Amino acid sequence: MQVDFFETLGQMLGSLIRFIVDSLDWLFSLFAVAGHNFVDGLAAALGMDRSILNIAALILGLILLVGAFRAFFRRSIISGIILLLLALWLLSFIIN
Repeated sequence: MQVDFFETLGQMLGSLIRFIVDSLDWLFSLFAVAGHNFVDGLAAALGMDRSILNIAALILGLILLVGAFRAFFRRSIISGIILLLLALWLLSFIIN
């Protein structure tokens, strides 16, 4: 009688742990598919290849573009032009 109780308790605990693990697996796979679809859509809309290097270059180009606009708002025309040219050069290089 004592063995059956602990066996049942172990099965219930194992089922609970399995349910939690399966739920987390479903949740993380949902986020992974959403991220994959986002990157595919972004790459298709911009006409660029879907690689980690191109995504990193896109982020760097956007950071340079924001830096150029911030320089223009600070009335630093020379650094704004340099950052703008670098950003446009990088973005035109990766976008077909």
